[in-house]
Amino acid sequence: MQQYITRLKWTSMALVLWVLAGSCSKELEQRPVSTADRDAIFGNEAGLKLYANSFYDVLPAMGDVFRGDAMADYSAVNAVPDFLRDGAYNSRVQAEIDNWKWTKLRNINYFLANNTNPAVGQTIRENYNGLARFFRAWFYFDKVKRYGDVPWIGTPLGIADSSLYAARDSRKLVMDSIIADLDYAAAHISLNTDATASQITKYTAYALKSRVCLFEGTFRKYHTSLGLTGDAPALLQAAADAAKVVMDQGGFSLNQAGGTSGSYRQLFISASPVTTEVMLSNVASSTLAVFNDANWYYTSATYGVRLSLTRKFINTYLNIDGTPFTSVSGYETKPFVEETKNRDLRLSQTIRMGSYTRTDNGKTVAAPPVFSYTYTGYMPKKWCLDDTYYDGGSNNTNSICIMRYAEILLNYAEAKAELGTLTDADWAGTVGALRARAGITSGIATKPTVADQYLVTNYFNKGGDPTDPSILEIRRERGIELVLEGFRFYDLVRWNDGELLVQQWNGMYVPALDVPMDLNGDGVNDVCFYQTLPATQVSGVTYISVAPTVNGVTNPTQLSHGTYGEIKWLDNISRVTWADFRYLYPLPYTELQLNTKLVQNVGWENL
Repeated sequence: MQQYITRLKWTSMALVLWVLAGSCSKELEQRPVSTADRDAIFGNEAGLKLYANSFYDVLPAMGDVFRGDAMADYSAVNAVPDFLRDGAYNSRVQAEIDNWKWTKLRNINYFLANNTNPAVGQTIRENYNGLARFFRAWFYFDKVKRYGDVPWIGTPLGIADSSLYAARDSRKLVMDSIIADLDYAAAHISLNTDATASQITKYTAYALKSRVCLFEGTFRKYHTSLGLTGDAPALLQAAADAAKVVMDQGGFSLNQAGGTSGSYRQLFISASPVTTEVMLSNVASSTLAVFNDANWYYTSATYGVRLSLTRKFINTYLNIDGTPFTSVSGYETKPFVEETKNRDLRLSQTIRMGSYTRTDNGKTVAAPPVFSYTYTGYMPKKWCLDDTYYDGGSNNTNSICIMRYAEILLNYAEAKAELGTLTDADWAGTVGALRARAGITSGIATKPTVADQYLVTNYFNKGGDPTDPSILEIRRERGIELVLEGFRFYDLVRWNDGELLVQQWNGMYVPALDVPMDLNGDGVNDVCFYQTLPATQVSGVTYISVAPTVNGVTNPTQLSHGTYGEIKWLDNISRVTWADFRYLYPLPYTELQLNTKLVQNVGWENL
């Protein structure tokens, strides 16, 4: 909690700066700079609005969303994350990361404590209080997901306040407080629609409530050791109810403008948010020099983490006729160019495959997966613009969606399925609608009745995992629809399936060594795997060694059967044996020293 002390002066200075900014307004009734007191901010709506703009710092930054799945079961990256390696992560590492920050909370609480000036109408004040409480809910939701129990602080603490060194409050109290904040926000935020998808509206508050309540309802249901399973049904019903408000009243719909082959990806590469579906976005602006670095992150051998999707996950994409790909005879040995045909059209909008092309110096060029950038062959393009101009820096002009309507449909479907109340109509309007947009032709009108054994065997097969076919299919759908949007780690957390995070990373199937492979079917070979580099090499082909050792060191890239099989990446690096204490992060060591009332999360005490 020392941030309350060390940042106290900063917050006061920030208030003065907001007043100075307000004094430059064209509205001549603004108070003079010399009267930089609370009335200058809290005595008029312009001041409240100016202050409320600072709350948006709570939201993910421009690059956070498309980086958010760097630690997920379907993500193969350049190194096994420290969190998943024995002895590499502890409370001292957590202290260096410094996620135990509270400055933004004090800023919000200061506003709520001082927004009482009767010179501003009550409805106006309540609107801005609703915004503040929305952001306080977002702030605390992030804290609970990461740490579990945390201190609930609802007032702006001063330097001498004893609550600076308070113990943690219960998860139940904090989550109840978060939901209360969201209920207030939904009831009092006056903005119903926002043409820019950059401001918080009433329906954003309902949407966040659906996210929060689904997370907590499933967390309590599947983490039985908490002793809170009895609360799960009410939370799941609250999630469904909040999502239904958005569905019935919010005016959103799934984007269909690009047809089945393009509507999905339009959401992630458009300069302006696709506001029919995108509810909240980090908006890019060439005029204001607001860009992102998604291309650089995904198309660099050194800048990003070379995030590549795993074959195990790619196998979950259905065939275009709605049947499981894994029901096809011989699916295990299909090479890349064959396995990517006739699939859910979100696959071709998520990874490089098939006839995908890019622009390079004004020329259209084929763009198969590049093994300088991918480890598995499944190279993401979801957030990347189709011109190499954007590849070398923070140049991207696409806006980054933080919340979109598709998630709300999935929240509703999952909550209803977990409650056992999902109907065929619910299915058709949620999962069915998403699959129809992706070109899938069957299984979209009625909920499934038979569990896909691939999902059971490879994903949800431990005691306590669901067997209901609808829940399994909704989890499949959530993975595919929301891939690379930062949801996956905490989906696995709430489902109590963290052991999936420590599985090995597999890639595309390689039939034989020394045989160049054409990855996109254009007649041009792209990659060749070898154990002894051929004396003569084909121009334009990337050669990848899968020898057991390279220069006397174990090769991190090998094939599952030595001379053929699936790519295996970083099998030489051991992972932790998953233990349930890893569902929460450790509290930073320095905070435990400063506040002896804080107690370390169970399991991390001696690490």
